Amino acid sequence: MQYIISYQQPNSHFIDIEFILKTNSQPTQLIQLPAWRPGRYELGNFAKNIQKFQPYDEKGKSLSFKKLTKDLWEISTENAKEIHIKYNYYAAEINAGSSYLDDNQLYVNGVNCLLYDPKRINEKCYLELKLPKTYKVATGLTQTKTHQFEAKDFHELVDSPFIASNSLKHHSFEESNVLFHLWFQGECKPNFKKLEDDFRKFCKKQIVDFGEFPTKEYHFLFQILPFRTYHGVEHSNSTVISLGPSYDIMNENGWYNELLGVSSHELYHTWNVKQIRPIEMFPYDYTKENYTVLGYLDEGVTTYFGDKYLLSSGVFDWKKYVITFNKLLEKHYDNFGVENLSVAASSFDTWLDGYVRGIPNRKGSIYTEGALIAFITDVFIMKNTSNIKALKDVMKLLYTDFAKKGKGISDLDYKKSVEKIAGASYNEIYDKLIHGTADFTPFLEEALIYIGCELKISPSNNYNEAKLGFKVRYENNLCVVDSIYPNSIAEKNGLSINDEIISVNNCKINNDLEHWSNYYEKEEQIITIKRALGMIKNCSLNSGKIVYFKKYAIEQNNSNTANHKNWSGL
Repeated sequence: MQYIISYQQPNSHFIDIEFILKTNSQPTQLIQLPAWRPGRYELGNFAKNIQKFQPYDEKGKSLSFKKLTKDLWEISTENAKEIHIKYNYYAAEINAGSSYLDDNQLYVNGVNCLLYDPKRINEKCYLELKLPKTYKVATGLTQTKTHQFEAKDFHELVDSPFIASNSLKHHSFEESNVLFHLWFQGECKPNFKKLEDDFRKFCKKQIVDFGEFPTKEYHFLFQILPFRTYHGVEHSNSTVISLGPSYDIMNENGWYNELLGVSSHELYHTWNVKQIRPIEMFPYDYTKENYTVLGYLDEGVTTYFGDKYLLSSGVFDWKKYVITFNKLLEKHYDNFGVENLSVAASSFDTWLDGYVRGIPNRKGSIYTEGALIAFITDVFIMKNTSNIKALKDVMKLLYTDFAKKGKGISDLDYKKSVEKIAGASYNEIYDKLIHGTADFTPFLEEALIYIGCELKISPSNNYNEAKLGFKVRYENNLCVVDSIYPNSIAEKNGLSINDEIISVNNCKINNDLEHWSNYYEKEEQIITIKRALGMIKNCSLNSGKIVYFKKYAIEQNNSNTANHKNWSGL
């Protein structure tokens, strides 16, 4: 299969694509466009971005066709030896998994826009880019000539995004016999010396624990944007990471720690998901949902280790690591959906509403709950092996016994692997936390105590959260109810999620609801709200003795320092 990508008017955002394949003397030819992209477990329906579509034979004669589904076409070959499908794709969205074209760059995730023959998905693919001569190309694809590339099959082709531009900033370094590339596109001033120093540390630590790196080279592709954004997508020998704003990404008191966090996370995916993969996605089926309950492993374990490797490699000190761990605790305890749907069930439902907030208190998070379960499991293994083994040994086992042997893994395979390394039953954590909705607190407390820490719980500093039971967010200069504690005073007295709060005791709110609520803490609070349908209503709130929203934080207590050192790797 051969692809030629070009464009005429970059400000229109339309990419022109020519897809060429031999007919093999068949009267009809099925052509598919992916419906989703690995790394985001929801349907993307990328065919909606195709404006024009016309197949031709090798002599330029138009061929008839019909659409069978939203992203499947049947071409009448009419004795043609080759089919040349010319189509365009609207590339006007920029994030870590999209495609984008403007005057400065051509950025393509092939899984968005490249057609394929389902019967030839394992055949070699060739890609030609018609670009200005000054453009460099950042990609993990094998280059054969200037702006020409090849892939062993369609899977590799669409797993290899590229950025083409004459403003790319590039730096490379070798670590553990792997050549790492750092590519930056967009307005930014990367400090490559600092980046290399930090990246080298966590790259080396991850490779040491797995014993090897799956590829000879690895590319970090950064899309740096002028607005606040944070997104990363994993690939077999590369990752695309979109971050912004530009002025904050090298700020050690700002977004730089997030840059490190997402980079470590995506690198860990090189083993976990790209190699260690759920059996339901081995191989990927791009035409429909690939359901799995293993999101707690794919994203949860990766979230946990992405942060932990920054600690164990010395990139983060204990104080910085605690900040990231406490954020997980806050997300977990503020999400009452964990009492309704297990993390395994939430994983299965990512295809339904995994990337939107959804209805109140419905589901957990494969990232948050998955990461906390990974921590609990890590300490569980340490405890049962006198600190000889840990979760990293389970992951290495999955890599050697499944991934390297070309096998996908099941939910039960993971459970058995944990038990093999720990030498103990994993039933309680597996049944109660992974497939159940039990309270995480006793499990967290036990694990923290083992590594010389404790879980500190205190009331929220904001009166409206601690004593009235609601949180707000500020958007478009409006104060909006964001979350309501179940059975709280706020819920019982009429507040609803997404209510706009106009005033407290007739004092107009200007991005300062918490201050006014604290000010009136000893008085009845009359909350004036505006509903979505335009109705104005007053809700009278009087606090009681119950504390609703709380703060959760871990604190080292200097007990079990040997266990803490063993766990942290410091």
